[in-house]
Formats: sequence, C-alpha cells, structure tokens
Amino acid sequence: MKIGVISDTHNNLSNMIFGLNTFQEEGIDTIIHCGDLTDLDMVAHLAEFRVIFAFGNMDYATGAIKGRLMQMREDNYAGMIFRGDLSGVSIAVTHSHIDGILMELVRENHYQWLFHGHTHEKRDEVVQGVRIVNPGALGGMGREPHSFCIVDLDAEDVRFVQLP
Repeated sequence: MKIGVISDTHNNLSNMIFGLNTFQEEGIDTIIHCGDLTDLDMVAHLAEFRVIFAFGNMDYATGAIKGRLMQMREDNYAGMIFRGDLSGVSIAVTHSHIDGILMELVRENHYQWLFHGHTHEKRDEVVQGVRIVNPGALGGMGREPHSFCIVDLDAEDVRFVQLP
C-alpha cells in the first residue's frame, strides 16, 4: 500500500496542491497529514483522499477541522495522535510538538511506522525497531527546501519529493 505523507502546510495552498496532484498521479488514495494545516479552508482540498490528520500546535480550529474532515469521509481521522493500522501495518501519527511524545510512542512497542512533523526537517530512521518518518514541510520557514514523501508500506520504501 502506497500512502502520501505531508506536514506543516502552514496555509501554503500551492505547495499542498502540488503534493496532492503528485499523490493522485501515483494512484494514492490515503494520506497522512502530520499537522499544522493551520487554515480551515485548506481542508476542502483534501476531499479526494482518505485522511489521517494529527493536530499541530498551529491548528487552532481543531473542532472545525475535525468536523469538516469527518463530513467528507467517515473513515477519516483527526486528533492529537493516531494509533492504528493501514493494510495490516501498525502505525502511529503525531505532530510531535508535545515534549517526549515520539519516544513515548516508540516505547509503547506497538508500531512499525511512526510519522511526525513539526521540525520542518526530513527524517527517515529506525529507532528501537520503529521506522520514524518526517516528510519535511510544505509551508512555513525551514532550513530545508519544502518537501513531502511517498511511502510504500509493503516494500518498506520512503521516497522524498522536493518541491521545485
């Protein structure tokens, strides 16, 4: 199963649309957004996908964001931390702005994959047997160019895509 992973869009609609178009071209129908969408109006652009969304520290309208996502599809998720599975693969998703949350999720020893955002820096590493991935940021300020990633859970492959 291939999924799209984005984070920290910070109202950058053109960058988010670039990522979403790439996902559609790849035949991806499930995306993970690791937080900091920041603007309620951005939610409408996610309608073509199943969405797993972890609230970030800049997502002030959490109730409204969750409400719109759930109106679009009942299998969408919006909350602080997602714990579950995709195609039989155990995953967790958080924004990671809460101190210690990443290592807490690693120590739970339940997940094969852990997706997060917040740092605006790409990451792909294994910590205590858990593959931790940060797609980088689609918006906001950062030390790195804007990016997102495509993850093939079956092949255990992560491909980062840098925006032009």
